[in-house]
Amino acid sequence: MENYSVLIQKQKEFFLSGKTKELRFRIQTLNKIRSLIKTHEKEIMETLRIDLNKSDFEAYATEIGFVLEELRFTLKHITKWVKPRRAKTTIAGFGSKNYIYPEPYGVALIIAPWNYPFQLAFAPMIGAIAAGNCVILKPSELTPKTSELLASLIRDNFPEEYIAVVEGGVETSTALLKEKTDYIFFTGSVPVGKIIMEAASKNLTPVTLELGGKSPCIVHKDANLKYAAKRIAWGKFTNAGQTCIAPDYLYVHSESKDEFLKYLKESINELYGNALASNSDFTKIVSDRHFSRLTSFLDNGKAFYGGQFDEEKRIIEPTVLVDVTWEDKVMEDEIFGPILPVLEYDDIFDIIAVINNRPKPLALYIFSENERVQNKVLECISFGGGCINDTVYHFIAPHLPFGGVGESGIGAYHGKGSFDVFSHEKSVLKQTTRFDLPFRYPTTKNALRKIKLFMK
Repeated sequence: MENYSVLIQKQKEFFLSGKTKELRFRIQTLNKIRSLIKTHEKEIMETLRIDLNKSDFEAYATEIGFVLEELRFTLKHITKWVKPRRAKTTIAGFGSKNYIYPEPYGVALIIAPWNYPFQLAFAPMIGAIAAGNCVILKPSELTPKTSELLASLIRDNFPEEYIAVVEGGVETSTALLKEKTDYIFFTGSVPVGKIIMEAASKNLTPVTLELGGKSPCIVHKDANLKYAAKRIAWGKFTNAGQTCIAPDYLYVHSESKDEFLKYLKESINELYGNALASNSDFTKIVSDRHFSRLTSFLDNGKAFYGGQFDEEKRIIEPTVLVDVTWEDKVMEDEIFGPILPVLEYDDIFDIIAVINNRPKPLALYIFSENERVQNKVLECISFGGGCINDTVYHFIAPHLPFGGVGESGIGAYHGKGSFDVFSHEKSVLKQTTRFDLPFRYPTTKNALRKIKLFMK
């Protein structure tokens, strides 16, 4: 097992030089990253095609374009974000001024996943750099071509004491976690998230964990069923369902179920056509192990749509399962594939109880035209984030911090949230020397009475 202490020490020394904190240096780095992405756009698309069979449209919309927008937003606002900001002062602090200084942690370790191997590596890295940190990026070994390209782009354009990419498998992540970095940002599964948190606890290293879980989607009887079906089909089957915030299962009102399923079938046909065709752009499953796990679910309940697969290409066509219960294997853990179980309900309060009896989800979606129903779901269920009358779209909003709660994650990022998550807010009080407040000292006459006047 390789030792990464030398690399981390180099980065700590570079960080202590103060270079990464210079605003001009941060902006130059972010602009350079933007230029690299634009210059190598075709190569990035090609690697995503090789690793996951992503179409050019999907590669740009969900990976490249997202990162470019994150860069644009960060560059637009970073000058304001880095400045110390005033905080209010109480009467007891008369004469003083309060400030909050955002400061970088130091060396940030980012462990990226395979499902969006470009976006979920670069998006947190943008926040870490904007905040003034050094970065060690560990891409996923399950998307080797993308990992190789990321390593090449970073190695050829940045010194390793500033930004380094470390390739490898589980043993590499384990070795990195044994070292003492200043911040750990992990995107991946709940079981691995627990391992990351345990490793971080040994050095009391702060963490952000972007995890997942079974994200529910509720279609109420008054929903616009046509829009609901198309938006759910898009959110679920984009990237072959290998999206942490994809609707994991549907609860559809019994009065609307048949009509909704008709629209859902039409929407899947319109958006994805024959996913098993030789010229199909439908994303493939990342590995044989994941493929085997997913195909084992296909006999759960009854296939209303789909259910076919190509083992050689590792493609499973969009599949909708009905007559599913919570006893079926497909309902045990996050599916993370193009399989959508549909359950039905009659009373929204019953569904709220069912969801609340499970771990808090990363996302939740409710389709309804009734604000009382919308608000009841929002008020009664805790979840990371979500949408009303849409799916997944909240992820792209730079003004909405993205993250989980409970088992679905710790911390949030995107936009200013990415800057904030990689920054420690240092509180500073600046005291006047023009006078001194005597009531603060116990030797003052009637000190207790006077201090009570100020500290009510």
